[in-house]
Amino acid sequence: MSHTTASRNAASRTTARSKPVGYRPGTGSKGANIAVFTVLAVLAVLFLIPFYLILRNAFATDAEITAPGWMWFSSDPAWGNLSRLFDDPAVPMARSLLNSAIVAVLTTAGTLFLCTTAGYGLARIPWRHANKVFYLVLATLMIPGAITFVPSFVMVSSLGWLSDYRGLIIPGLFSGFAAFLCRQYFLGFPRELEEAARVDGLSHWGAFWRIVVPNSGSFLAAIAVITFVGAWNSFLWPLVIGRSPESWTVQVALSTFLTAQTVSLSQLFAAALVAILPLVFVFLFLQRFLVQGVAQTGLKG
Repeated sequence: MSHTTASRNAASRTTARSKPVGYRPGTGSKGANIAVFTVLAVLAVLFLIPFYLILRNAFATDAEITAPGWMWFSSDPAWGNLSRLFDDPAVPMARSLLNSAIVAVLTTAGTLFLCTTAGYGLARIPWRHANKVFYLVLATLMIPGAITFVPSFVMVSSLGWLSDYRGLIIPGLFSGFAAFLCRQYFLGFPRELEEAARVDGLSHWGAFWRIVVPNSGSFLAAIAVITFVGAWNSFLWPLVIGRSPESWTVQVALSTFLTAQTVSLSQLFAAALVAILPLVFVFLFLQRFLVQGVAQTGLKG
């Protein structure tokens, strides 16, 4: 015992002598922390610059926006830009916002239902062709959207869904990427919870709705955010399907302020400010679920 104690004391003295004078635990990482926070601050500023420009220009005149001199904010804010935006008879902005909200909400709800059920079936229901179907779903991710755009338009047109919510929503309900994420997530879901539900007499469908869905809130919220943002920002498909102004979405309405014949920068920035506010609120309320939910997919299979 005495030999062991002497060895430990010698090792402690050697370690103490090897440390520099004035050494304090944790001080060596202070410079690294400062560098990390500096980089993050710079990136945050760069990220916020577009939002600042939209906010500044939304309450400025066209002359102030195109002036050669720089200004942080207009000395006399043009608050009337917002009222003129909604009073413009040529651009039904209020109707466009409503259309975008309906399309985004219904697309998100439909995608969550279809992709979660598909992902759960591929991950949990035993079937010899499950992997083949999964590979087919993955194959759809490799097909460029330009290839399927024209056939989708022809089909929607033949069904009489032009300038209709059905034509705007139904073709985009299923997402191969969302189905892939759902399948990866459900592969890592605890089987013990489902087995307990099966012992209580629940079917796969019952276990899915009563056990799996209530315990997958953060993941489903992440998928909902991704789908909602994509549906809200969609431009090309609503532009082709929405023939009448009453069926325009907000992105199509935005494009009318910047054409080959006319340019209204103040109205364009005011409309952009109104268009991004719903996305900002959705992101602020659900941002903690976004990273957490995607991370829970595990990406293993």
